[in-house]
Amino acid sequence: MQLTFQLIARDNGAGLSRDLILLAEALQRAGCDTQTTGLPHRGRLAEWLTRVQLSRKTPGFDVNVMLERIRPEFYRAAHRNVLIPNPEYFRTQDRAALAGMDAVWVKTRHAERLFQTLDAKTRYIGFTSPDRFEPGVARRRAFFHGPGRSANKGTQALLALWKKHPEWPTLTVVWRRKRVDIDALPANVTLIREHVSDADYRRLQNEHRFHLCPSQTEGYGHYLVEAMSCRAVVVTLDAEPMNELVTSERGLLVPSQAVGTQDLATLYGFAEAAMEQAIERCLSMDVATAEQMGQAARTWYESNHADLPRRLQEAMRALIDQE
Repeated sequence: MQLTFQLIARDNGAGLSRDLILLAEALQRAGCDTQTTGLPHRGRLAEWLTRVQLSRKTPGFDVNVMLERIRPEFYRAAHRNVLIPNPEYFRTQDRAALAGMDAVWVKTRHAERLFQTLDAKTRYIGFTSPDRFEPGVARRRAFFHGPGRSANKGTQALLALWKKHPEWPTLTVVWRRKRVDIDALPANVTLIREHVSDADYRRLQNEHRFHLCPSQTEGYGHYLVEAMSCRAVVVTLDAEPMNELVTSERGLLVPSQAVGTQDLATLYGFAEAAMEQAIERCLSMDVATAEQMGQAARTWYESNHADLPRRLQEAMRALIDQE
């Protein structure tokens, strides 16, 4: 199905920028033409300039795909408009503009249920993450946590827990979030707050056998899926949507409880005793079991990544057929 797509999102140098690249690649694998429109931080001047520019154009694309936020100023640039949301960033103004979307394509079954309750024309497409596997890297019986710049990954709770367990192996944390106070760290925690090159970060991902990913919520969950691509043993919360990606066959699930909300999403946390049990299970796991779990994660990653173009093609057909 030869359609032309404009992909629209804030080019934030983090998750949304990664999503733009991944979606463009998947649509191209599905036989579509794509153009990416990366936006600066939303402001009145930028919005006014965009409206002026687009008001002079007839539709230049078959489909606009807006990632995370609805951008009404772009409606006229395409014949159809699609939203791919992140529930934890679905603002009040986006809900007010939802009726202007021809379809909502969702990355998780969790988001599918949320947007169906809003009477949106919802279609599950799933998503994917970059393949970070690097063959030949020796595994260390150690723990890795890479929350990026996010405050929703349970980082502070992990640091507090490690402080109580000086007998545990090293926990390496790469956390580039600014303006956050961190207490004195124990000797078995390595905290990296400066920029890490992509090659060095990939090496860290591959050399750590255990990845701790206790997200409070996820729009999709790149740092979980990247860890799975590395054949790591992933520890995350037994809550939606994290337990869609990581099951008991391909990772460890920690019991959780709701601790709040963020826009459409529920936020979850873990009890220290539950996470301690999961860490101890990792420490007692033999190499063969860890390799088997990591390979199951890798197999799921490969299948899910390969299947994304087909799911997009089905979503495109449904979008055309609804006219």
